[in-house]
Amino acid sequence: MEERTARHMRLVPDDQDQVLRLSRFRQDHPGVTIGAGNGWWQARIPEPNGEIVTTRCTLRALLGEIRGDTPSRARS
Repeated sequence: MEERTARHMRLVPDDQDQVLRLSRFRQDHPGVTIGAGNGWWQARIPEPNGEIVTTRCTLRALLGEIRGDTPSRARS
């Protein structure tokens, strides 16, 4: 995921403010890998027995999910 260039990491218009949020998240959680593809954002979260991979359609939704801002799973 990290090999992707910035042009692959497209933002929807409402997610422009999420770039700073992503930067802060990366500083706070250097072990988590976040990348993007064609229409999706993905986080790879290391765990003692493997990893958790979370995929969402927007950066806002992905950061909300992995930070615990959404009700489906609390992570920090």
